Amino acid sequence: MGISLQGLTSIVTGGGQGIGRAIAQVFAAAGSRVLVATRTEKSGAATVDAIRAAGGEAQLLVVDFDSRAASQATIDAAMHHFGQLDVVVHSAAAFPLQRIADLTDEALDTTLTVNLKTAFWLAQLSLPHLTASRQGRLLFTSSVTGPRTAIPGLAHYGASKAGLNGFIRSAALEFAGAGITVNGVEPGLIRTPAIESHTDDARFAQMAAAIPVGRLGDPEDIAEALLFLASAQAKFITGQTIIADGGALLVENPGI
Repeated sequence: MGISLQGLTSIVTGGGQGIGRAIAQVFAAAGSRVLVATRTEKSGAATVDAIRAAGGEAQLLVVDFDSRAASQATIDAAMHHFGQLDVVVHSAAAFPLQRIADLTDEALDTTLTVNLKTAFWLAQLSLPHLTASRQGRLLFTSSVTGPRTAIPGLAHYGASKAGLNGFIRSAALEFAGAGITVNGVEPGLIRTPAIESHTDDARFAQMAAAIPVGRLGDPEDIAEALLFLASAQAKFITGQTIIADGGALLVENPGI
């Protein structure tokens, strides 16, 4: 039997494109009602339209995750539209490319706020609703960058994702008594619009050659891992992250 989220309501942040859009669509296809919470109205509306065209149920909230108030507005919107909240997926992320020597306070603050502080706010503010759920889930799109690897120019992003993994473990302990599981997925190289905007086919081929499965990941690869973690089948898993990188971290030296 396939995984079902029938009867559940999910929030997906960053649902306008890339991994976030795939999560929203995959969750909706599994039966969840989805609040697509994203910064850009046009892309968010496209996600909602695609879900509805496929027979799913979705609503759009245009929101910039820059404050506690933004997280509160997101929780409130889900309750307003659907009357319940079962799954919160925080996939929105900021990753301005700046080396440490040139890193501005604005870029640092934005990255830490969107990627890490919002995780705290969403967890805290959704807690009463997830406690009332029969299947409360807090899920996060983390990254191998930071917890496992490093990229010059993304120290702030890596630090935020390493911090997010620490948050996942601690939150899992704090929320276990309420019946809420807390988990995440660490994507490797995923072919998203953000990567496609500054990468040509030759570079994609070079990157794919360094991945044992022979390709970059698709956004759906991450969405399906998160779908499992949202499901009843994952009820005994908490405080964990799944690395979804096509085996890239298994290779000690890509030249061998």
